[in-house]
Amino acid sequence: MNPIALVIIIFLISIVYVTLSTVRMILMMKGYRYLAAGLSIIEVIINILGLGLVLENISEIQNLISYAVGFGAGVIVGSMIEDKISLGYVTATVVSPENSDHLSKQLREKGYGVTDWETNGHEGPRRSLQILTPKKRELKLYQTIKELEPQAFVVANDSKTIHGGFWIRTVRGRTMSHR
Repeated sequence: MNPIALVIIIFLISIVYVTLSTVRMILMMKGYRYLAAGLSIIEVIINILGLGLVLENISEIQNLISYAVGFGAGVIVGSMIEDKISLGYVTATVVSPENSDHLSKQLREKGYGVTDWETNGHEGPRRSLQILTPKKRELKLYQTIKELEPQAFVVANDSKTIHGGFWIRTVRGRTMSHR
């Protein structure tokens, strides 16, 4: 086989392998076990093919380098795919320096489900909000909060289990606005 073609093939196999590995891990973490298991079969076959080509030609350092560079590129491609598919939901806890429901009302007007309550911080009364949003809208939520309340403190976590409530009915009915 042409040495340049071999380097390119090894590079591409490595990218595909690592990308599939990243997607499989995301699917597993989001509860898509059977899909992740199916993907892992393809992932292993591709990895063995790539490693086989490298090991068959181990004396050619460019093949090893190609595999390693492809691996790194696969990490980048995998993370870009993760950003695009953005499975699941995020729960954001927001602490507003103002003890008013102004921020809660504005976020509700934009289609977010918000639960709020009065809290006490280091410098006195505050308003805490809990907001659930699809992972695809996470950055938009942060941007909206920053625009509406630049001094707000925000902490977010992935939400694995969700049951009941106003927001779930809204999302399942696809009535949440995409403003």
